[in-house]
Amino acid sequence: MSEVLTGGCHCGNLRLTFHASKAFEDLPIRACQCSFCRKHNVRATADPDGRLEIAVADQAKLSRYRLGLGITDFLVCRDCGVYVGAVMEDAANGEILATCIVNTLELDQARIKEPVAVQYEEETAGSRLERRRARWMKATFI
Repeated sequence: MSEVLTGGCHCGNLRLTFHASKAFEDLPIRACQCSFCRKHNVRATADPDGRLEIAVADQAKLSRYRLGLGITDFLVCRDCGVYVGAVMEDAANGEILATCIVNTLELDQARIKEPVAVQYEEETAGSRLERRRARWMKATFI
């Protein structure tokens, strides 16, 4: 069963439309253990067979924060401070890969299962890209 979920930041500048290929309950929920994600209490998900649309009302209010390997943009609203997702370009095919922050989705909190704690600090840029090709979803900015 496919599902379409919507969400975004608190002020509405960043809006998400998550086209999942299966029910939300069947998607993995991950809690990255890096300091950035821990400070945001991140619960993230992605569907490799789904897609994410990211709408930005005012580009000047979109912060693309980079840390670590410097290959990922963490999308944060400059007005309300909400972190909505992360994107990176797959240079091999020009596609954008993304993960979605579950906390920003408009859904009943009872549907969100406990996240699995994950650590990625030991990854190289190449191994990170390969993992994301397998686990993240395609994204478009609209």
